[in-house]
Amino acid sequence: MARNKAHGLNLSAGLMSASVALILVLSKLWALSVTSSLAVAASLVDSGLDLMMSLGGLAAIVYASKPADEDHAFGHSSAEDLAALGQSAVILASAAAITWGAVSRLISGPPSPIGAEAAGIGVMVLSIALTAALVLYQRRVIRITGNKVVAADQLHYLGDLIPAVGAILALIASSQFGLGQVDSIVALGAAAMLVFGALRIGKSALDALMDRAADPEMVAGIEQIAGDYPGVRGFHDLKTRTAGSVVFVNLHIELDGEQTLDAAHAIGAGLRRAILKAYPQADVMIHKDPVGVMPHPDDPSR
Repeated sequence: MARNKAHGLNLSAGLMSASVALILVLSKLWALSVTSSLAVAASLVDSGLDLMMSLGGLAAIVYASKPADEDHAFGHSSAEDLAALGQSAVILASAAAITWGAVSRLISGPPSPIGAEAAGIGVMVLSIALTAALVLYQRRVIRITGNKVVAADQLHYLGDLIPAVGAILALIASSQFGLGQVDSIVALGAAAMLVFGALRIGKSALDALMDRAADPEMVAGIEQIAGDYPGVRGFHDLKTRTAGSVVFVNLHIELDGEQTLDAAHAIGAGLRRAILKAYPQADVMIHKDPVGVMPHPDDPSR
């Protein structure tokens, strides 16, 4: 898949995320004004946080797509890792706030009365429907592009689904049974899920910023492609690193030193195309060595 197409998918996911967040903020502001529900208020704050994160993620996706320039010869894709790391920190803070609020409500006694429960339920059902549609689309984009910013954004919206359901349960419980603390218990489960996902995404982003090698399965796949490619007598010094959704690959291949430069170039170019076909997110650089060449004693050790 072409990188431009991947960027288009990432950009569409970012725009959809910001649009959904804006709609939810406006609708929940109205719901809060007519219900005075603490559950709706908590959900409104969460949607406001979503909007800020979505706008920040969208900016990172746009910046990361900028082509390489004189100051950034390898492009700007690391912006995705920085954004994902920041988003994971915000998600952890959000989870801590949700936990604190839930525990506080559980131990503080009966909550304030809630009004216009039907209006609040209607807004929260809209919230769940829009959020679920967004999460499904983001999941499709992540599966195709592997973008960490979209993955972090999806995690946060996925975490919103449980509090939204909790808000509906609280409104129903308040309306039908006079209970107002049901959402606190549900919110604790949502917070635990957010912590787990944020740590996973944060570790992935930190690994990329520290130039960690690509996934072992990808490395093994590249090794198999290089080892089986016609004309390649051997290979060495396969090095990989990730930056955002791009994986940089450096590879030395060993070729027949008696063949023409044109023939050697054709083999290297064909191998590069084969790797890109299998891993479209890769940026591949191949160095060609004659079979049996010995390193020069003045060459720096690798």
